[in-house]
Amino acid sequence: MATGSNRGLRSDASRNYSRILDAAAQAFEQKGRTVSLDEIATRAGVGVATLYRRFRTREELIAAVAEHVFAADVATAVIEGGADPWTDLVATLSATVDAFAAHPVLVGLVRESAVFDLSAKSEYLAAIDRVLDRARDAGVIRPELTVEDVNAIVVMTLTMLRRGGSENGRRYLALLVDGMRPIGHRLPELKSPGKVRKRRKRCDSR
Repeated sequence: MATGSNRGLRSDASRNYSRILDAAAQAFEQKGRTVSLDEIATRAGVGVATLYRRFRTREELIAAVAEHVFAADVATAVIEGGADPWTDLVATLSATVDAFAAHPVLVGLVRESAVFDLSAKSEYLAAIDRVLDRARDAGVIRPELTVEDVNAIVVMTLTMLRRGGSENGRRYLALLVDGMRPIGHRLPELKSPGKVRKRRKRCDSR
């Protein structure tokens, strides 16, 4: 059964696991959901029985690949601790968009299969929150901005990338980023789970 991790595996099994995930990520981008598990095993240089022992269904494999790509490319896109909080925030958004945009087919497969929950990535969300906190404390963003707003900006930019290509995506990312500046009317209240509402109350009390 797929665990989404190679922790606890023997070194050879761990190498096979990583090769399968790397091969699957590449195969999905090149051939989409229809690529066979047999072909993925061949690309990874492992027997198909090895792949089936780890992943009983295509959805399990997609979920594991999503976790693998997220940990390698998306979670590492957060940039914090620089001299300028605004620069860190913009760089984080740009790097996050680039990370997702590099895997458009996988993103579509994950959306269709509903096998990946970004809201469960507490360490990643906490890192985004820290970037927002620094920018908020520096007075360079709207005080009411939340992690959900950042995720929405990424999703909207990716939508424009799919529709109009990279240049249009960059244009709209710049437009959305400017909307984070502490100018204009206060944003309407975000209807979301309790954690975000509590965060908004804390921001309002500053």
